[in-house]
Amino acid sequence: MIQTATLQTPMIKTLRLGAIISLITLIFLCLAWESILAPLKPGGSMLMLKAAILLIPLFGILRGKRYTYQWASMFILLFFTEGVVRAWSDIGLSAKLACAEIVLTVIFFICTIFYARLTRATV
Repeated sequence: MIQTATLQTPMIKTLRLGAIISLITLIFLCLAWESILAPLKPGGSMLMLKAAILLIPLFGILRGKRYTYQWASMFILLFFTEGVVRAWSDIGLSAKLACAEIVLTVIFFICTIFYARLTRATV
């Protein structure tokens, strides 16, 4: 008999909360970064639309759907890559915001992979 680990242990709750908080914070960081704090062009840039892409996994993450946690852990690596490139190439506030993006993506990645692992079906 296959049994799904649906029991909400404190670790699973903490991982879920960490993923939710880091994803929502990353959405707000991307919006603020590209519209107000350090846009590529004065007045904001179209790169703020990258925050809309982060809305795709948000609802599945909020609902605790394991499948969303699985694919979102790979999806977030695009934002990690962008953060590394911009931390290396940008200067000033933009480089610091890129470092914040890196930290948030690493937190999200760790929370999602461990959440997916701990909630998998057991035999």
